[in-house]
Amino acid sequence: MQVDGIIQESAANMATADCESGFYDDSLQCPDTEEWNTNEYSYTDENPWMNVQTSPLSTFAADVDTASYTQIRSAIENGYDIDPSMVRIEEMLNYFHYDYPLPKGNEKFAVYTEYADCPWNKDTKLALVAMNTQAIDFKEAPASNLVFLIDVSGSMFDDNKLPLVQQALTMLAENLTEKDRVSIVTYAGSDEVVLQGVSGDDYHEISSAIEGLEAYGSTNGSAGIETAYALAQKYFIKGGNNRVILCTDGDLNVGLTSEGQLEKLITEKKDSGVFLSTFGVGYGNYKDNKLELLADKGNGNYAYIDSMFEAKKALVDELGANMVTVAKDVKLQVEFNPAQVKGYRLIGYENRVMAAEDFADDTKDGGEMGAGHSVTALYEIIPVDSEMELPKTDLKYGEAAQVVTCGTEDYTDELFTVNIRYKEPDGEESKLESYPCKTENYNKDGSDNLRFAASVAAFGMLLKDSEYSGSADLGMVYTLASYAAGSDEYKKEYLSLVRNYGEKQPGFSEDIVE
Repeated sequence: MQVDGIIQESAANMATADCESGFYDDSLQCPDTEEWNTNEYSYTDENPWMNVQTSPLSTFAADVDTASYTQIRSAIENGYDIDPSMVRIEEMLNYFHYDYPLPKGNEKFAVYTEYADCPWNKDTKLALVAMNTQAIDFKEAPASNLVFLIDVSGSMFDDNKLPLVQQALTMLAENLTEKDRVSIVTYAGSDEVVLQGVSGDDYHEISSAIEGLEAYGSTNGSAGIETAYALAQKYFIKGGNNRVILCTDGDLNVGLTSEGQLEKLITEKKDSGVFLSTFGVGYGNYKDNKLELLADKGNGNYAYIDSMFEAKKALVDELGANMVTVAKDVKLQVEFNPAQVKGYRLIGYENRVMAAEDFADDTKDGGEMGAGHSVTALYEIIPVDSEMELPKTDLKYGEAAQVVTCGTEDYTDELFTVNIRYKEPDGEESKLESYPCKTENYNKDGSDNLRFAASVAAFGMLLKDSEYSGSADLGMVYTLASYAAGSDEYKKEYLSLVRNYGEKQPGFSEDIVE
């Protein structure tokens, strides 16, 4: 069925688009987005408590994606239910900027650690592990070869989809210079090359091409991906930033559509030296699982854009971080000292956890960090002198403790050590750096960094109805953040979001957010 040249993929999408566009008269009822909700998310169990005697190493890939927080914010603001699988606490944490130290001299990262009393459990501590890269002015960055891969299928018709993408990419184009190259590929039932290798300073040609796009047809994303990578290779800049920027709602329904097929395709492409970043839009038929997978496997990052405010943050304010990779295959391995720590639990990063032996294996994929990115991770830890007991495990042969020996060295003043492996953007061999967290890093109440991160983590656990949330409630979430938000506009917005969410909960009292 066709309506004014717009081919809709389903009756639901057709009705929604026609209603919002004024094709239906007022006597017809618009379908509720929530009623037609076919959003897709990948579910993972929360990280459990680990016994330091048997599992002293916690290994995970760095993750700088932020899409989960923005989706949560959009859902709360629009009155939609929060799917627990939407909540990835690491992406909530990494949405915000913190007052971490910057790298010095030729350092790739600055690493920051501290620990404090855990707000939601009197028997545990909360440890913060963070790493930070140096931000750069995008116009002073190496030359960029960018391919905008834009979904123009029928599902992208809504105002918060293709029109928002067009505005966002136009803003990005304003920051390009003559050293940059831009290509544009669109895809619906088939793919089309709209621009090839245009100079970055030709803003008129780039913006005109973007503004002329229209939504129609089905969604063959895999064909567009193939073409986009081919163009990225054609205009490849050695030593530059070669990247495909995919903008879509993730609704791939023609060609390669399963997560397994898409993973295989992107894994084959990432060795070309071209990075893939995904920017998701829309709600109601949104495929978060596919977009996160594409970015993770494509050596890129994943953000969700729900407004021009968010578009400016992702594609202007944080352009260097999201477009210029300074380290790839970044992995963290935290080794806990059994003389100080009985047990630990990594909060978030469930789909980034790795086997301990994969840390030193350079064939195993890690995460990517851009210029100005930071990674924030929280561990809830059980000190050796805590009365809290670890969950019992029913083992046939019992638990044989692995005694950690350190030769003649005395490490009793260390809580844990953060080991980091990473590769240069064009390198294949990893480098290793290590940073101990000493017991002197204890601060009973925690810094503003830790308090705000604790608030975000607690909020995420409440949204997930986590079994590990302890005594956390919205009052705690709000109080922790209010003391630590400072003048940061995004942190202030977070406080409003918590209040907004609370007002919709049964038994809510204004007293908890005063």
